Amino acid sequence: MFSTVLVANRGEIAVRVIRTLRTLGVRSVAVFSDADADARHVREADTAVRIGPASAAESYLSIDRLLDAAARTGAEAVHPGYGFLAENAAFARACAEAGLAFIGPPASAISLMGDKIRAKETVQAAGVPVVPGSSGSGLTDDQLADAAREIGMPVLLKPSAGGGGKGMRLTRVESALLEEIAAARREARASFGDDTLLVERWIDRPRHIEIQVLADGHGHVVHLGERECSLQRRHQKIIEEAPSVLLDEKTRAAMGSAAVEAARSCGYVGAGTVEFIVPGSDPSSYYFMEMNTRLQVEHPVTELVVSIAGGGLDLVEWQLRVAAGEQLPFAQEDISLTGHAIEARICAEDPSRGFLPSGGTVLALHEPQGDGARTDSGLTEGTEVGSLYDPMLSKVIAYGPDRPTALRKLRAALADTVTLGVPTNAGFLRRLLAHESVVAGDLDTGLVEREADGLVPEGVPDEVYAAAALLRAGVGAPAAPGWVDPFSVPTGWRLGGEPAWTVHHFRVPGQEPVEVRTRPSGRSVELLLGAAGQSVPAHPAPGGSPGRSPGEFEDRGPGQRPAAPTRTRLLTATPTRVTLELDRVTHTFTYAPSPEGTWLGRDGDSWHLQDHDPVEASLSGAAHAGADTLAAPMPGTVTVVKVAVGDEVDAGQSLLVVEAMKMEHVISAPHAGTVTELDVTAGSTVAMDQILAVVTPREEA
Repeated sequence: MFSTVLVANRGEIAVRVIRTLRTLGVRSVAVFSDADADARHVREADTAVRIGPASAAESYLSIDRLLDAAARTGAEAVHPGYGFLAENAAFARACAEAGLAFIGPPASAISLMGDKIRAKETVQAAGVPVVPGSSGSGLTDDQLADAAREIGMPVLLKPSAGGGGKGMRLTRVESALLEEIAAARREARASFGDDTLLVERWIDRPRHIEIQVLADGHGHVVHLGERECSLQRRHQKIIEEAPSVLLDEKTRAAMGSAAVEAARSCGYVGAGTVEFIVPGSDPSSYYFMEMNTRLQVEHPVTELVVSIAGGGLDLVEWQLRVAAGEQLPFAQEDISLTGHAIEARICAEDPSRGFLPSGGTVLALHEPQGDGARTDSGLTEGTEVGSLYDPMLSKVIAYGPDRPTALRKLRAALADTVTLGVPTNAGFLRRLLAHESVVAGDLDTGLVEREADGLVPEGVPDEVYAAAALLRAGVGAPAAPGWVDPFSVPTGWRLGGEPAWTVHHFRVPGQEPVEVRTRPSGRSVELLLGAAGQSVPAHPAPGGSPGRSPGEFEDRGPGQRPAAPTRTRLLTATPTRVTLELDRVTHTFTYAPSPEGTWLGRDGDSWHLQDHDPVEASLSGAAHAGADTLAAPMPGTVTVVKVAVGDEVDAGQSLLVVEAMKMEHVISAPHAGTVTELDVTAGSTVAMDQILAVVTPREEA
C-alpha cells in the first residue's frame, strides 16, 4: 500500500477519497486553487498545495502543476476522483512517466473508451450489443446530418470525447439538425477540447442502467451489480439507485457478463462503469452506450448494497489496492446484493428559475448522517459557491432493507438537509421521490423533464413572508445589550391610539415584490400580505376588515393575496430556527441573516427574502422606460456576443451566450427591435440579474 497519495480534485469527491485514505492510514495531499483556499477538502487533508488561480485550466486541469505538487510532497500515487483529469489519458501517461501510480485504468484503456466511436467498435467486436448509429470519426456536419437521416429521426447527437451528458442533443426534426450539430460541437469543444460528434438512434422512453466493474492487474474482472440512473434532467443524472427494479436475475447476469467482456476488451484495471441503454418495454434488449473509466458519482449506492463474502465494500479502497498491485481476493460467486440504496445529487441550481445555476455563500448547513442516511459533501458553513466549477455540492444517500424503506428514508433526509445561502434542488428532489411513477419504479430518462413543472411550487408560501416579517420586526429576537431607544423598536405603539401597522417590503428572486404589514395584537401579531403596490386598507378594523370576521380573507382575484389581516404567533425562536403559528397551522423554518435580507429553509426548499425598496425600484425601472432589458439569468461568464449596439434584431434571435458551471444559456431577443445598450463583451464575468443588453422595440426606436 502507498504511504502518500495526492488527490487531484476538489469538493465532495476529494473529501470522500481523503476519508478512505485516513481509514487506511495513508497520508493525504490535497491540491487547491485560489478560490478553494479555505475549502473543506483542504482542511481535512494531511497537507495541501496551492496549484494556481481560480481558473480550472490553470489549476485543477494543469498536469504540470499537479505533478509538481506530487513531487514536492513525496506522493507515490495520484487519485483523480471524477471530472477534471479523471478520464484524461495524457494525465495518466504523465503520472506513469513521473513514476507515480495513477489510481485508475491504463492510459490506453482511457484513450480507447474515451473515444465513443472506437469504444463502440471495440466492444461490438467482443460480442457486446451496441446502439445503431454513425460509424467512423471526423465526420463533417453534413455527413452527420446524412447519417441521422439514414438512421431516422429522432436521433441523439453525442460528443465522442468526455461524458456527463455535456454536449448531448436530442434532435427530433431534420430541419434543426445543422443548428443542433453546431451547438453540440461548441459545447463539446468548450467542455472537452474536442468537437468530434457521433449520432445514434434515439430510443423512446429508455432506461439508463449501468454495471459497476472491478478489475485487477492480474486478469481478474468481476461486476458488482447494476445501478438504475434513469432519473435525469438535461442528460444529467440526479437520482441513482441499486439494484434496478427492472432487471430479473437472468438479465442482471447477462448484462454483468457483457460489462465484464467490455472491460476485458480494453485491458481495464481498477473500478469502472459500463453504461447501457435499455428499452423499458424489453429489458432483455440492452445496448452498450459508453464506459466511464473512473469512479462514478453514484458509487455509494453500490457500496451500500454489495456484500462480498459477507463483508462490506469500499470502492475507493479497492481502487487503491488494485493500483498498488494487489489481486482481487474474491470471485464473482462471492458477490451478492442485499437491500436497496438510493442517492440524490444536491446541486447549486434554482428550480424556481428554470434550474439555472446558482451561487452564493453557505450561511447555514445541516447534512444528515446516520439512521440509514449518509451525506458525501464538500461543504462547510462559509463555503463560497461560484460559477467556475461543477454545480454538484453533495450527495445524500439512503439505505433500507427494501426500496420503499429506502425511498422514505431519502425523502426524510432531504427534508432535513439545509443549505441556506445557496439555492439548491433538494426540495425538488424530495418531491420527485414522492412522484407516483418513481414510487412505482416506472422510470425512464424523460420522466423528470415531463414532470418537472408540476414538482416546482408556484410562488412563495404566505408563512415564509410571515416568518420573515416576525424576524425583521424583532419578535422573539434576543434583546440587544444596553439601552434601546423605544421609538426605534417596530412595535407599532403610538401615543393615544391603537398600534400602527409596520410595513415590510420583500422580494424573492424570480417573484414579484410583496408587502407585509404587522402590528401587535395581544399575545399575537396581526399580519396583512399583499403585492407591493396593491391597494390594501391602511387601517383595517381590529381583528379583520369591516364586515368580516378575524382571519376571513377577501377574494381579490387570481394571484392576489387577501386584504384582510390574519393572526400569527411566534411559538419559539433560536438564533437558527423559528416556529410560528399562522391561521392555526404551525410552521418551522431554519433561517440565517444575509447582507440583503433573510434566508429561510424548510423541507429542502429555501427562500431568499431580500429587502425591497419600492421607490428605488421605481426609479431604476424608469431608467429603462420604453425598452426591454436582458439580464443574466445566472452568475457566469459571457462566452459569445453576436450583436453590437445599433444592430437590428428579430424576435427570438440569439444575442449572447452565458456559461456557468459547464452549462450554456442563450440570451435571445424578446421582440424585434434595435440593440440600444450592450454592457458586456466575450469573457465578461457577470452576476445574476446583471443587465447585459437592452433591445428597444422597433416602433419605439
